[in-house]
Amino acid sequence: MNAQRFQPDRLVEQACELAGSDDFGDDDLWRDGLARLCEGLVFEARLNDLGVEIAVRDVVRPLTSRLQIVKWRTENPDVAAQPVTRPIFIVGQPRTGTTILFDLLAQDRALRAPLTWEVDNPYPLPQPETYDTDPRIAETQASIEMSEQIVPGLLAFHPMGALVGQECVRITAGQFCSMIFSVQYRLPSYYRWLLYDADHHPAYRFHRMFLQHLQSGVPGQWLLKSPAHLWQLDALVAEYPDALIVQTHRDPLNVISSISALTYHLRLLASDESSITECATQSCEEIVVGLERGMKLRDALGAQRVVDVQFADFIGDPFATIRGLFADLGRELEPAAEQNMRRYLAAHPGDGGASRYCWADTGLDAGLVREQVSAYRERYGVPDEPLK
Repeated sequence: MNAQRFQPDRLVEQACELAGSDDFGDDDLWRDGLARLCEGLVFEARLNDLGVEIAVRDVVRPLTSRLQIVKWRTENPDVAAQPVTRPIFIVGQPRTGTTILFDLLAQDRALRAPLTWEVDNPYPLPQPETYDTDPRIAETQASIEMSEQIVPGLLAFHPMGALVGQECVRITAGQFCSMIFSVQYRLPSYYRWLLYDADHHPAYRFHRMFLQHLQSGVPGQWLLKSPAHLWQLDALVAEYPDALIVQTHRDPLNVISSISALTYHLRLLASDESSITECATQSCEEIVVGLERGMKLRDALGAQRVVDVQFADFIGDPFATIRGLFADLGRELEPAAEQNMRRYLAAHPGDGGASRYCWADTGLDAGLVREQVSAYRERYGVPDEPLK
């Protein structure tokens, strides 16, 4: 039964019916990723009955969005000519402060972050006059809150909201070349393809299409975020040669234990067989590969392209860090923006995630992992943290 539900042609047909179009654009490279994803959902993901429905939705939604974006672009050819100028990308390992930094910077009204509701439902275009009241906001929020009912405590561990900035992995899902799938679902074959073999350049081309689409409704200088960019800095810069890149740094061992616990909880949305040690093995491989690849890619890019932010410094004095960051980016932290940021931080002091994970749960050898990440820690002066 699951094999039938995840036949790529069947899912494509569903999306075409929803979008009222069958034009996916000139690029057919997304079909390879879709086929690999569907195969993994059938044979590797260990989905329960509810998980099948969730996974079908998670495939049909980006297919539908892709169709809608291509349709709008065809009807309005000037959209393709719109520049995406000097986008700011926050990259770095997961759980290194990228989310709170992203959310704080998004309080600067001069910057434009893609919000969850418009990423999940990009058509019709968002409009300035209804940007905070669009009915899709309530629909998206209801869907998010449903996940809390399935896995109680999930939103405390991983805060989400319709009006919160969304990660780029949700955008590149439309190319089916995205870490969002291999985190949310157990997909060992897909994640290894993604990590070692996939060509990510088409995903960044689609990423630009998505941004052009959204900014044709509500313009602005883009503020973007995803740890996944660290693995693909070459593809990012090839598509956005004037990008401003911010990399956050933290002790990788606490990163691994934290992202392992998050992955474990996310997979419980769709499966009764989530394993934290299996999640930790995948997370460790991804982090080690990502840090090594990131260093090599940064050597090729040149030091001037990337601004480094230490997690410890940011947590210790967030606004001193932000002022320094803005100076490095050639910006000034305006008083109104800082006031908005301080108000946001007071309302969101932290999710207390440290109390919900510990290294012992991972089953990994701390000494071995410290040796694997020693070059990264030495290069960027990343201090040891006590293992939680």
